[in-house]
Amino acid sequence: MAEALGLDYWLQWQVLVCALIILIPAVISLNLTIKTSKKQVHQKLKSCDLWLPCWKNLHPKWLLLYRVIAFCFMALLLCQTMVSFGPFIFFYYTQWTVALVLVYFMIGIIVSARGCWIYFKEPFGRVEDREMLVAKDYSKNAHESTTDIKDVGAINSIQQEAGALENLMQSIYHACGGAVMLTDLVFWFILQPLSGDTLTILLGLLHSVNVVFLVLDSAFNNHPFPWSNFTYFVLWSCAYVISQWTVHVFGVVTWWPYPFLELDTPWAPAWYFGLALFHIPCYGLYSLLIKAKDFILSRMSPRTYSSLPSESTEMNIAWSMDNTQ
Repeated sequence: MAEALGLDYWLQWQVLVCALIILIPAVISLNLTIKTSKKQVHQKLKSCDLWLPCWKNLHPKWLLLYRVIAFCFMALLLCQTMVSFGPFIFFYYTQWTVALVLVYFMIGIIVSARGCWIYFKEPFGRVEDREMLVAKDYSKNAHESTTDIKDVGAINSIQQEAGALENLMQSIYHACGGAVMLTDLVFWFILQPLSGDTLTILLGLLHSVNVVFLVLDSAFNNHPFPWSNFTYFVLWSCAYVISQWTVHVFGVVTWWPYPFLELDTPWAPAWYFGLALFHIPCYGLYSLLIKAKDFILSRMSPRTYSSLPSESTEMNIAWSMDNTQ
């Protein structure tokens, strides 16, 4: 074990300022997350939102297959990174993010597999049936008026609210959306240009496939991406920084994985505050990608692309009625 940093190091004025920059957003985010969960301000997430593709004619098995491929590739990449650089590679935010995306795809495989089982068990002969099933505000009246749907029991099985696993998957998804942007933007536009080190294929893949795989998943999934879930991204980053401070306090390591985490400089508060603010455009950029996907594809292919779950039922019903005429 490395020698712990001295008490003088932790009593510097900038350490207290940086601690406040970390703790204040963490406490606020945690408080907002708990309040949102208790009050249930937003529409309740449905189980089918996490495994039913946004493309009307696309079978859920293809989303499952994609998630299996993404999981296997990223798991192989992470293992290769550990073999090449050792276990201390997990002191870096990049590996934390890759591991988080890996967990997302792992849970996604379980959720998609369960969804495919329901889909195979309760076959839907018409695209209209599926459109009614994915309607976010599907009501009892709509249920009673749609007597030609093949199996009413299938509606109940798919329209059930998301369980603990689905909600966990959705929370991780929002943390990943901001984290992959933060990881790759910092690496490609700050760390790599300043370091001048030779870029290897492994490092290049490590700082690109995370966002590529997640964006491709977003292109096919039906997840909502509200700004209210920005708190999960903030909590994830705060957890990383707090873990770094903890291992330094106990002398596990004395070196910082990133130069902007170093506290023994009067510029530390500026770095910490700048990175804290940078979380907003990172999350906003991913949110913009989701909105752009919905805006562009719904107009390029309105008869095959289904809007996000936040859209009204009337749009889905109108599409179904128009398709049957």
